[in-house]
Amino acid sequence: MDAERTTYLDVSVRAPSGITPQRLSSATVEQVERLLSGRTRDIVFDGELADLFRERSWRQTAKIVRAWMVWVIVLDVLTLGLNAILLPSPTVTSMLLPASILPPAALVTAIAFRTPHAQWLEGVFILTSMFLILLSVALVGVNTGGEFYERHLTIMLFVAVTAIVIFPIPLSWAMTIAAYALGLYLVFQLRNPDIEAGNALAGTLFFASGVAATVVARRTATILAQKTFLLELRDRSRLVNLADANARLELLARTDPLTGVANRRAMMEILHRFWEDDHARHKGAAVLMCDVDDFKRLNDNLGHAEGDRCLVKIAGIIQSCMSDELDHVARYGGEEFLVFLPGSDEQEAGDVAERIRGRVEAASLPNPTSRVVPYVTLSIGVSTMRSNGKPVSAEEIQRQADAALYRAKESGRNCVMVHVSSDQIAG
Repeated sequence: MDAERTTYLDVSVRAPSGITPQRLSSATVEQVERLLSGRTRDIVFDGELADLFRERSWRQTAKIVRAWMVWVIVLDVLTLGLNAILLPSPTVTSMLLPASILPPAALVTAIAFRTPHAQWLEGVFILTSMFLILLSVALVGVNTGGEFYERHLTIMLFVAVTAIVIFPIPLSWAMTIAAYALGLYLVFQLRNPDIEAGNALAGTLFFASGVAATVVARRTATILAQKTFLLELRDRSRLVNLADANARLELLARTDPLTGVANRRAMMEILHRFWEDDHARHKGAAVLMCDVDDFKRLNDNLGHAEGDRCLVKIAGIIQSCMSDELDHVARYGGEEFLVFLPGSDEQEAGDVAERIRGRVEAASLPNPTSRVVPYVTLSIGVSTMRSNGKPVSAEEIQRQADAALYRAKESGRNCVMVHVSSDQIAG
């Protein structure tokens, strides 16, 4: 059998196109619901939820970090170049060494964030580079002295604030960057010969209020991003549940509830899908119509419960006789089963039909009032569509199989009859 026919015979349920919902663990789903039902400010991620959020946001975070690091490198180089034009050579020379700390520190982090690493390692990269960047900006002013001293300390605070605002990083990292900036500012201001210690402390406290507000804003932005992610996860979980429910409903709509095989609707879809494809249809196919002999007598004598058990067993026997995974069986009516064998010729279809009939008879399922033998038997009609023969419709080949079944019933039941077409008779 040709594997490519699965395209036309597969009736499994699929999710809607373009939707790839991720299945969450029950513990994570419960955690999502619990966090969304509580206060927004109390949202804290841990375990699988933290991993999912990091996986979801890493690409954007890395892009922002890389862009910011490149920005400070460019700004550092441009500022140094502009100072070289406008300022005296001794002043520029005093700036060169501390300014040279910034580019490699920022560049290493920009390169590191091209691929994911362990979170603790990424924290080391960011916090180390931020310390060196802030130290570089501060030392440019300290080494130069004069008006540049306090100006560059203020610039350093600005650099720290922009990083805290822009970087979507954990709150502990943002607080560490803020501590770096305020600590460096206080240390260097206390050593500033142009101001008193009291003024240095007052200035640090003033800037600390602004930096603290920035950290709070960073925390708020992070929590709002996490809440958005929680809502997304909840929607995703509900979509998965909805897809599962739809799949179960679709399966129920295509499955015979008693025997567990396909129902008539599903078989008709399989046949129509096959007949719509010229390439598959040209390989030929066969249809077997199977009917339980004297089934009404079985129900009247042994009861409907026994009749139902008989149908379930027969469905299992027919399935066991399938020679290919592309073969299909469906409960077509009350005691009728239709078997579809794509790619089978008359000889192969007849062999399958005889195998089904023989196994059902060998099972010795009781039917004491049967007019054939005191056991359950099958009559089977076979119709084939030859690969080089006259094309026929799906409805026509079913009618032919039904006509062959009628002949089997007239011939005494418990036998297989193959439909003979007019061109075969003429041949």
